[in-house]
Amino acid sequence: MAESDISEDPLIKSVVRKSLDVWEQNLSSEECESVTKGYARYILFKIVFICVCVALTAVAVIYALTLGDYPISFWDCYKTVWEHITGDVSNSLYDGIIFTLRLPRIEMAVLAGAGLAIAGVVMQSTMMNPLADSYTTGVSSGASLGATIYIAFGFAFVDSDYGMVVNAFVLSLVPMFIIIAMAKIKNASPTTIIMGGIAIMYLFNALTTVFNLMADPDELEAIYRWSVGTLSLATKENVAVCAVFVIPISIIMMCLGNKLNIMASGDESAKSLGVDADKFRVICLLLTALMTAAVVSFTGLIGFIGLVAPHIVRIFVGADNRFLLPASAAFGALLLVVSDLVGRTVIAPAILQVGVVTAFLGGPLFLWLILRKNSTVW
Repeated sequence: MAESDISEDPLIKSVVRKSLDVWEQNLSSEECESVTKGYARYILFKIVFICVCVALTAVAVIYALTLGDYPISFWDCYKTVWEHITGDVSNSLYDGIIFTLRLPRIEMAVLAGAGLAIAGVVMQSTMMNPLADSYTTGVSSGASLGATIYIAFGFAFVDSDYGMVVNAFVLSLVPMFIIIAMAKIKNASPTTIIMGGIAIMYLFNALTTVFNLMADPDELEAIYRWSVGTLSLATKENVAVCAVFVIPISIIMMCLGNKLNIMASGDESAKSLGVDADKFRVICLLLTALMTAAVVSFTGLIGFIGLVAPHIVRIFVGADNRFLLPASAAFGALLLVVSDLVGRTVIAPAILQVGVVTAFLGGPLFLWLILRKNSTVW
């Protein structure tokens, strides 16, 4: 197409014409250097944002270690940590409180926040839907059904202390496998997968409600505490099992950042660039389901982290998944650690479940994101 055709074609938007004009300009060496420095500053800002989120998470973790029913000062806390590392513990009481009670809870908050945030980013990119998150495929409803069956009836797939966790994990994967099978058989689109996940979620929620009606009052209370999301069940062993799923899958997803960028442009564009969109989407769904199931099995249903954290981070680092994934992981960990701190202090000595706090924080934040003027969150 000739230059005159481009300038006169009514189907070509002005922004495209301007971009072509810029592309055709012969920039001087100074202008080229200015553009290069601008891009370098843009990348540096993203890296700085990630580092700031990591640093703030570390500060929140440090403060959380000093907070609890038994007061431990800042210096006593970190003296105990250093002595524990070196193997020369002088105060066994402080050591037990910090490493048996407080640190596993904080570690679980970091793992759960990072894992749910990464799962949210992956779901939104592969489904091309800003409302998708780690629970869209029915993982949460399956886990809730598994925990309810264990608490109400004592049935467990594995007869051990981890019976409820195993139940929640196994049944949380059932909706995912149904959706994957549906995607394989029908060659389903992202919209169809999301609608199928919602349908399965309602079905599992209905079953959970029926079992709740059959449960005793004490059992119903235990089911409710689990369903609103809690970190009180965290132990060193639970954290280790959760980390086995969250850390490797998070690293894999970060390594796939470029492919996720391609997926976000649409299936046809992805296929033209050499990415099998259908196969890659199924792989991402399976990995995020495994990671989310591992988190939910130990923490219950903690909402809004996977939905809100990626949207907030996009304001600062944009939609490039190479930076969005690590930034969302850091911000998600920060958000959940802070939410747990709020829950432990706002009505102390009683504890407000962390899932309730994330709903209180996440709801208004999400509304603010929706109502932002000139919003470019998605």
